[in-house]
Amino acid sequence: MKENLEDLTSPNLWRAAAAELLGTLFLVFFGCATATGQQNQANPDYVQIALAFGLIVGTMVWGIAHVSGGHINPAITLGALVTRRVSIVRALMYIVCQCIGAIVGAAILFGLTPANARAGLGVNAMQGDVTEAQGFGVEVMITFVLVFTVLASIDGKRSDLHGSAPLSIGLAVAVGHLVAVSKLTNHLSTLLSLKPL
Repeated sequence: MKENLEDLTSPNLWRAAAAELLGTLFLVFFGCATATGQQNQANPDYVQIALAFGLIVGTMVWGIAHVSGGHINPAITLGALVTRRVSIVRALMYIVCQCIGAIVGAAILFGLTPANARAGLGVNAMQGDVTEAQGFGVEVMITFVLVFTVLASIDGKRSDLHGSAPLSIGLAVAVGHLVAVSKLTNHLSTLLSLKPL
């Protein structure tokens, strides 16, 4: 309890929460921007989407990790909470700011996207015969790999790590998107052919 109260009065908590908001804002803006397209144009490539998400995550982690740890994802924050790397107060602040950042990033992207490209703006749908349970299972698997990679990358007890933590985290995001986007989602062509309301 004392740790939570100390964290709440710390100026670092507020800077870290702001960093999480900005990191998530840019993640949503840049990542979802690659999953857009105009009608009658080629759909975004799976590799393009995966690389965009992986590169923006690596970039944001590199930029804000010294301030907040560079979570930019509630799953990472929950993993850090369970492993006692953050207090309950910090975890709650991060998650709230991450959600706000995601909403603001999506709103900015919506505002900067031409009206004829908004029908499929970042929309995913299950592909073919993939059920909701199977989709959830894939999401659990790729989220586990991401959280595992982050926790392994920031483990202070490891002396064998000499590479870049942001790079390994970005690669985990990219490989997760390669699997999830190619296995779970329909091409956006059907969504893009819909007329915006």
